[in-house]
Amino acid sequence: MEILFVSHKYPPAIGGMENQSYALITGMAQHAKVHKIIYTANESHFQFFRKLNNRILQMVNLHPDIEIIHFNDGLIASVSLLHSGYTHIKRVVTVHGLDVVFPLWIYQRLVVPQFNSFDHIIAVSQATARALRERKIHPEKISVINNGIDHGLNGETTDDQWTNFKSKYSVPNETKVLLMLGRAVKRKGFSWFISQVLPLLSPNIFVVIAGPFAQKPTKTDRQLRLLPRWLANLYMLFMGYPSDQQDLRTLLRSPGIRQRAVHLGKLPIEDLKILLSSASIFLMPNIPVTGDMEGFGLVCLEASIAGSTVLASDIEGIADAIIDKKNGHLVPSADPGAWKRKIEDILQDENTGFHDRTRFRKYTIENYSWLKMTAQYASVFETLLVKNKFPSRNENILEADHP
Repeated sequence: MEILFVSHKYPPAIGGMENQSYALITGMAQHAKVHKIIYTANESHFQFFRKLNNRILQMVNLHPDIEIIHFNDGLIASVSLLHSGYTHIKRVVTVHGLDVVFPLWIYQRLVVPQFNSFDHIIAVSQATARALRERKIHPEKISVINNGIDHGLNGETTDDQWTNFKSKYSVPNETKVLLMLGRAVKRKGFSWFISQVLPLLSPNIFVVIAGPFAQKPTKTDRQLRLLPRWLANLYMLFMGYPSDQQDLRTLLRSPGIRQRAVHLGKLPIEDLKILLSSASIFLMPNIPVTGDMEGFGLVCLEASIAGSTVLASDIEGIADAIIDKKNGHLVPSADPGAWKRKIEDILQDENTGFHDRTRFRKYTIENYSWLKMTAQYASVFETLLVKNKFPSRNENILEADHP
């Protein structure tokens, strides 16, 4: 096979989609001849998208044996719908969740239905595939391939390292630490957990949040307040802006909370490894947010690899990453009582908790990897090309949910 990958999410930018794009493109070199057009920050995104059609045509003319063009998310795929000159080549797109449910009516009415014009669509979770089918995308064009995970977070932490960490970041020593990690967006449920669940828990429980966070209102925060709420929400969704940030700031300063929770901001990787492997429980308390969704619970898997006991909402793509009692625990979303009971159950028996986290980590390592993900993509690509060459003999060769 000869494949052209097109992505505007790629290192050195940091994020789950960037990691997935990098792992897919580099890993596919084991299965095919690979070409790529990626965004490198040497120009604006506007210029990158404006020049994309010509760059694809140049690449196709330079390498006439390219058989498949893969677009790494729904946004760049949407731009490609305006292109011309390479419709003879098979086009495949990966969708991640928000790029399917983004709540702009013109996008839902005029753009998403055109995804049927792609030869195949790869969804990163069953929840994302359901969202496609709900929008009348042909089921026979959809495969589900879960993202992989970097096993490099795997590591052991000593008691001294954990003690030094707590001293460095002023985490109370005689407490059980619950950890939440990631961007402060509404669907992650950070402020929901702090306001609805933490007050129900024992006083010896302390919540640590880590990830990008502005401790004071930013210029963008002030500008967003001037916009109508619906427009500000659309902007925050589209840009991945931390929509839960202001609520978190208010909560973390409030009486009764400020002594029980802290946001440490973005941590050095070595400190993050210590926190992930030493916290009593890793939490992902996602809540439903209209027009948004968790396409895949990648951060849950990162926590599991690092040795955390994962407790996550049974919602959307998280249920593709965490299999209940296999590599973590699933809890009903937005149910404070259920979260309180599950946290207390886990903390009551530390021996069982240690056994579980070891077993959970083993399951995650065995079942989620970039190598496995890349091999599944290669299988879909190969099958698509076989179907194209022998259509009458391979009508059912691509199933809705590819293994």
